Amino acid sequence: METNRIFHRICADEVADLMQNPELQILDMRDRASFDKGHIGSARQVMGAELDRAILQMPKTKPVLIYCNRGIASLTHAQMFADFGFREVYSLNGGYEGWMLMQSAGQHTGLATARPSERLRAWLAEQGFPSENIHSTIAGETTPLMRACRLADAAIVAELLVSGAQLDARNSDGNQALWFACFSGSLEIMDLLIATGIDINNQNDNGATCLMYAASSGKDEIVAKLLQAGVDTGVKTLDDYTALDMAASLTSLKLLRNVTGTSITKN
Repeated sequence: METNRIFHRICADEVADLMQNPELQILDMRDRASFDKGHIGSARQVMGAELDRAILQMPKTKPVLIYCNRGIASLTHAQMFADFGFREVYSLNGGYEGWMLMQSAGQHTGLATARPSERLRAWLAEQGFPSENIHSTIAGETTPLMRACRLADAAIVAELLVSGAQLDARNSDGNQALWFACFSGSLEIMDLLIATGIDINNQNDNGATCLMYAASSGKDEIVAKLLQAGVDTGVKTLDDYTALDMAASLTSLKLLRNVTGTSITKN
């Protein structure tokens, strides 16, 4: 088996063009109940043994579009197909939820211009944002995406991402949305942001990163998630401290030492 092959990540507005190819194989990685409620085009539901058969029996020359519910699990499966030698593999950003949002909005020119759904508009108004503007800010230059991450509202985060929320937006302290996901402790939202391509090494105005915050707060699961995502452990604050220097728990200290190869003793 060949490894480290590349797959492509596409947005919902690109699916229609891709489906013009009659050779396209569409694979739905959701559970059967979700699949039966609705799926994309000629997709077939593949889980468990069906997934194994698809990998072993499908022609590797045919393009493959893989999607899940929100676009996280499909990344792993797409890499699997690519590693097994499939030449043209696609993972759908935002998953089936994103595709449905685009369909309901009637957009064909890109998700970034899609009008917020009724649910999202109501949420924006409730949080003090203009109901039609996902790029607006409230106190502290807080964006809707930051606010949803702070509230650990994964459904709203997913919809904001599909609608084109800016990942690189920074609040008045220089923090991006991932910082607030770490604050709320939502691993699911972290997965969504990381899968969409947020900068996991962003430094705020003090030079602190999400890894530094998580390590200094003893948030061991968050530290592990960031390390798994490939975060840079060598980044330093304005005061020349790294995340390892700030580790507040033995677990986080061990996690960071395993990655950095450092053998210093924590007093």
